Amino acid sequence: MTSSADAFGSPSPVLSVGPVVLPAPGRAVDLEVRVSAPVTGDDLPVILLSHGQGRSNHLSSMNGYAPLAHFWAAHGFVVVQPTHLSSATLRLDPATPGAPLFWRSRAEDMTRVLDGLDAIEAAVPQLLGRPDRDRVAVAGHSMGGHTASLLLGARLTDPQDGTEVDLTEPRIKAGVLLAAPGRGGDALSAYAAEHLSFFLTTDFSTMSTPALVVAGDRDDSPHLTVQGPDWHTDPYVLSPGPKSLLTLFGAEHGLGGVSGYDVAETTDEDPEQVATVQRLTSSYLRSELHPGDTAWKAACDALTAAPVPLGRVESKESAQAPS
Repeated sequence: MTSSADAFGSPSPVLSVGPVVLPAPGRAVDLEVRVSAPVTGDDLPVILLSHGQGRSNHLSSMNGYAPLAHFWAAHGFVVVQPTHLSSATLRLDPATPGAPLFWRSRAEDMTRVLDGLDAIEAAVPQLLGRPDRDRVAVAGHSMGGHTASLLLGARLTDPQDGTEVDLTEPRIKAGVLLAAPGRGGDALSAYAAEHLSFFLTTDFSTMSTPALVVAGDRDDSPHLTVQGPDWHTDPYVLSPGPKSLLTLFGAEHGLGGVSGYDVAETTDEDPEQVATVQRLTSSYLRSELHPGDTAWKAACDALTAAPVPLGRVESKESAQAPS
């Protein structure tokens, strides 16, 4: 890969403010977010970043995912990170409706963020007037990838009442799904089918918003699926285009360590893999949100030209979902 300086210019200093509290009537607690942005620049695209789950107390919150949030902000994005109700930091009663993973509330959090951008800008005066609200993307890792997929158009059947759930957010123009869950049905482990039954009916055929899917070729996730690493490519394989798939060689569920710096739960720590994710995701969103921008092509060319490529990219443009 080329250096970040070659691909993007020098990184900008970043301001990061949190918690910014958005009132949330009907939610178990008000919504807290962290906002990160370059200290200079205008017309900044917005990335909504949804955290995953895990054993750590704080990675699954607005305070996690610094390797991604800081990089994206340093290269021209406003990054908004909510603390979803599933976060261990909130210590909610396990009997809280929607527990333990709050799949619906997670997606609704992102719509609430978009509805609350005026309040966010007012709370962070250095940001006032600088976000480009017409260029919004969503990104998520693991369970956050599931959240992002719903906002991009994927659907499921609510196991509580049998209704089809459509949480598509039309203000979101592009997405990045990192180690996201795949299809349901017989692809699920017995544990997931019993305890996480909302996964059973996941349907990617309606996920038409452009997206980059990032998957590790050693991400087995046996607690969730019997399909092995290929399960995490389902959001690409089973959705209509335009979509791209970045497969990282040797990467496990942490994709080298995207959830935090030097965290113990990363089983595949690899700073070079993290750098690859940083550069490819940033380039993808730049080009997707600014038609005509060549950053994505340049990043893909650099990946391919590396003496020992760390991954491969494939893309499809067809708007037809697989049969």
